[in-house]
Amino acid sequence: MRIAISLLFTLCVVFAFADLNAQTDAWQPSPGHTQVPIWPGTAPDAQPAEGPENYTKDPKDLVAGKPVVMVENVSQPTMTVYPPDGKNTGIAVVLFPGGGYIDLAIDLEGTEVCNWLTSKGITGVLLKYRVPGSGPHRDPQVNPQVQNQVDPKAPMALEDAQRTVGLVRFHAQEWHIDPHKIGVLGFSAGGHLVADISTHFEQRSYPAVDAADKESCRPDFAVALYPGHLCNWPGRPCSDKTFALNPHIHVTKQTPPTFLLQAEDDHVDNQCKPIARLLHGAQEHRSPCRDASVCARWTCLWPTSDERRDNPLAGIT
Repeated sequence: MRIAISLLFTLCVVFAFADLNAQTDAWQPSPGHTQVPIWPGTAPDAQPAEGPENYTKDPKDLVAGKPVVMVENVSQPTMTVYPPDGKNTGIAVVLFPGGGYIDLAIDLEGTEVCNWLTSKGITGVLLKYRVPGSGPHRDPQVNPQVQNQVDPKAPMALEDAQRTVGLVRFHAQEWHIDPHKIGVLGFSAGGHLVADISTHFEQRSYPAVDAADKESCRPDFAVALYPGHLCNWPGRPCSDKTFALNPHIHVTKQTPPTFLLQAEDDHVDNQCKPIARLLHGAQEHRSPCRDASVCARWTCLWPTSDERRDNPLAGIT
């Protein structure tokens, strides 16, 4: 009997510490910064989590000599505000890390960029949006032989992005931000999210929950760096001959001024050449966009991605 009680006690302790370790595996920002839930209750269109939130580091996948921190299974989206250092320009940028709508490169394409922005007097707002399956993503179950992309069951990432931009504008006075100088910046899948919110701001993708949702969620400017999911759509593989913009991205004159950057040798999604052609066309006012003048505002082609592997912020000042 004593052995059974002792064994039961030991198992309880093991499970208790196992649960504690699971909690400590959730990503946390650096000291002095606090994550804030963006939804007052359950997020709209909440999907069952595949497991507890956690983060991983692959010591073999190094960028600028450091492993990339990838956050997985985000079911409770948060934002973390990084106030500017020194002089405040009044500008704020909401950050969307990339990760194929599967996970989030939270440091390389998140915290490190926020730190750089704050050094320029800009408020950085890091959005930890819901993943996986919150935006267009690859699904090997659809066809293991083809890198198909499927639409999400609900536009959860877009909902999180719209909500966050509205929250930043709602708290603009409190956070010493100019409500007319709030932009978005994203990498890869986060770059797609930049395009998504820049063309879907007239109406929220969810029912309003409070006064913050009455604020405009239109970014005043946008930065999409090596954006993903802009072509290679189901039934239409991305290539020089079949390239077409994602049909969900409708560029108009109301789309905010946008800076696009794409390395010509970026082979992710097999879209580097078509995107490069899009940018070349935009620069020459021969863009396949509906309004060439919109696409031609700010574009930049990067000859190689090698330098960006060594320094993700190289060339951006």
